[in-house]
Amino acid sequence: MLQHLCSNDLDVPVGHIVHTGMLNEHGGYQNDCSVVRINKRSFFIVSPTDQQVHCWSWLNQHMPKDSQLQLEDVTWKYTALNLIGPRAMDVLSELSYVPMTPDHFPSLFCKEMSVGYANGIRVMSMTHTGEPGFMLYIPIEYALHVYNELMSVGQKYGIRNAGYYALRSLRIEKFFAFWGQDLDTFSTPLECGREFRVKFDKGTDFIGRQALLKQRQEGVCRRFTMFILEDHDVDLDLWPWWGEPIYRNGKYVGMTTSSAYSYTLARHVCLGFVHNYGEGTGDKLVVTAEFINRGDYEIDIAGQRFRAKAKLYPFSSLFAQKLRKDEMELSSFQGK
Repeated sequence: MLQHLCSNDLDVPVGHIVHTGMLNEHGGYQNDCSVVRINKRSFFIVSPTDQQVHCWSWLNQHMPKDSQLQLEDVTWKYTALNLIGPRAMDVLSELSYVPMTPDHFPSLFCKEMSVGYANGIRVMSMTHTGEPGFMLYIPIEYALHVYNELMSVGQKYGIRNAGYYALRSLRIEKFFAFWGQDLDTFSTPLECGREFRVKFDKGTDFIGRQALLKQRQEGVCRRFTMFILEDHDVDLDLWPWWGEPIYRNGKYVGMTTSSAYSYTLARHVCLGFVHNYGEGTGDKLVVTAEFINRGDYEIDIAGQRFRAKAKLYPFSSLFAQKLRKDEMELSSFQGK
C-alpha cells in the first residue's frame, strides 16, 4: 500500500528513514512526510502537525477493503522534541549512555531507546532544519521528565530553547520547502528539485507516476528557487514574509512563498516559484536551469524593489565552513 502511495522507495532495512511525497494523480503533493520502517510489517509516518487530519484522510481513503492492514493515528501518544546543534550528540550520549556518533547512529536512522531512564523513545537522526541533531518522539507520560533532563544536562553545553521562527529561518536558508507554505497539491517534486526522492523504477506504479513521467519529458513550467536579497538593509528596510512579487529582467515571473533572515549568509532569503510567461501571449513555457541562472531578479517588498541573486541549490560551501567552525568551537569547549 505505502509503495503505491509514496513516490520514494520504502523497501529499506528496518530502522531507516525515507523522505518521500505522497502524490495525487497530477503528480502534486498530497503529503510531504518521512516514513520510518519500525519492523518488517510496521511503519511510522511523520508529517507536518497541521496536516494531521489531511494525512489521515488520504491514507484512510486508500486503505484496501477487507485487508489485514491496520491504520492508527498515534499523534496523541507522543510529544516531539527537536534537539539541534553541534552538541546535540553529546547531550543525548550522556542521557542514553550509548555513543550517538555518526559511526554508531548514522544519518536518517531511527532506534527505540531509553533517554534519561525513560524508555520507549523513538530517536531519529534527522531534523527539518538541515542542522545536525535528533528528533525525539517521546511517550507523553515521559515528555516533561525528558525535557527537564535535556535542559539539565545541556546546561554545560549552552543549551537554549528555540521557537518556531528560529527553526523556520534555518530551514529557509537551507532551501528546504515546507508543505502548506511552499508546497501544495499542485506542486510536483520535479518543480522543486526533488526528483531524487522519486523512484520511477522501484517496481510499483505509485500514484502520480505517469504525470511525472510526462512532466519529465516535456519539462517543468515553473521552478522552486532561492533568492538572496543583495541591497536590502535589515535595520532600515521592511522585511519580506511571503507573497512578494518576483521580477526577472523587469518582468513579473512569480511570488515568494517563504522568507527569513539567514544568520549564516547575513542576508534575507526568500523562496518562491519562477514561471516563464510567453511574450504577448502569457502562455506558460518551460523553465530551465539556464533560464533561472541568466536572469536579473528583483523582489518587490511593499512597493520597493530589491535586487536578488537566484539559486537553484543552497550555499553548501558556506555551510561547510560553518560546520568546521562549529567543530572547532566544540573541540575548544570540550578541551576546557
